[in-house]
Amino acid sequence: MEAKNNNTSTVKNIILGFQHLLAMYSGDILIPLLVGASLGFNATQMTYLISADIFMCGVATLLQLKRTPLTGIGLPVVLGSAVEYVTPLQNIGKNHGIAYMYGAIIITGICIFLVAGVFSKLKRFFPPVVTGSLITLIGFTLIPVAFQNIGGGNVNAPDFGNTTNLWLGFTTVAIIVCINIFGQGFLKQISVLIGIVVMSFVALAIGKIGLEPVSTAHWFQIPRPFYFAAPKFEWSSILVMLLAALTCMIESTGVFFALGEITEREISEEDLKKGYRAEGIAAVFGGIFNTFPYSTFSQNVGVVELSGIKSIVPVFYSAVMLMVLGLIPKVGAIATLIPSAVLGGAMLVMFGIVGAEGVKMLSKIKMTSNNLLIIGVSIGLGLGVTVQPTLLQALPATAQTILNNGLVVGSFTAIILNLFLNVIMKKEIA
Repeated sequence: MEAKNNNTSTVKNIILGFQHLLAMYSGDILIPLLVGASLGFNATQMTYLISADIFMCGVATLLQLKRTPLTGIGLPVVLGSAVEYVTPLQNIGKNHGIAYMYGAIIITGICIFLVAGVFSKLKRFFPPVVTGSLITLIGFTLIPVAFQNIGGGNVNAPDFGNTTNLWLGFTTVAIIVCINIFGQGFLKQISVLIGIVVMSFVALAIGKIGLEPVSTAHWFQIPRPFYFAAPKFEWSSILVMLLAALTCMIESTGVFFALGEITEREISEEDLKKGYRAEGIAAVFGGIFNTFPYSTFSQNVGVVELSGIKSIVPVFYSAVMLMVLGLIPKVGAIATLIPSAVLGGAMLVMFGIVGAEGVKMLSKIKMTSNNLLIIGVSIGLGLGVTVQPTLLQALPATAQTILNNGLVVGSFTAIILNLFLNVIMKKEIA
């Protein structure tokens, strides 16, 4: 009987891991698609880039799951290539060449590893009023991304926002919500997975998707070091990538604190340092294998909260599955069939849950006038630049890279206001 229970537990963990994989898959393959297209990659090059990237996502996730004396935060996190790096990588690749792109990625990873100890000491600048605002922003600044996907993904496409996309997206939301209301046990834990799978089959049945990507993909492919180019180095490329890395480290900090809250684990400076170092090493590997830098994915926080499973075991299986998919592009191509509208519906729920987790944290603090000001201004600025990025179009490109990121703007605002109102002026205690 005991063996049977263990087997059942393993099967459940594998299914939960697959749910984590689907939650991050769309966001991750988007990066190689965008960067590869801007650099003029052909079909063969694009196939390699996507497969290698998926494989490295699994490697990066394992680095973060496994706690060692130097690396690994040991939380249920999934790592992938971050959207913050897209524009810098596109610009470096176009203006200097892909060799300099990969050189900048490697140096960025080394720098993240080296500054991890210093950056982790900033923990004292993240009291509950700051972390709660940060986590709220992580969820709510991503809601527009979910709605864009519900519309079909590409706002310039003729079918963007058509009734089929809207029906697929919002029905996915309805399925996930209904399962959480009426479902029980394991069924409730995999509500996101069920919503995605059911509506993907519906999309296939109505002819919304085809199987061509699967038929044209390769059966087996091993990532190779310096497949596209050996790294070259140029200071301005490195600087821009370091600025992007800063935004990703801030986002990762928020994710770490959010997962700490969910798993009821106190996040120490040592935890943060190991988490940053794992992401630094993952970025170095990304440069060597000609893929991307890697950081913690926010949407998977919603999966942990919604499923109620706080163990790292399902994420371990997710990492292994990512590596398998990276080695077998034909199998991995199946996941690319999921319509953007369906993924957008799932994202809406997951990102909303992340934002709600931030609100939950904020509800525990003392709502003084100073804290209300910190919350209101930081979230207001963060959401403002997210929904209206053209407001800053007159600024230099480098400044736009930083200030168009609502998470960075909101985080720095919360930190500075908290320092001024709750520390320097000593009027209230955060």
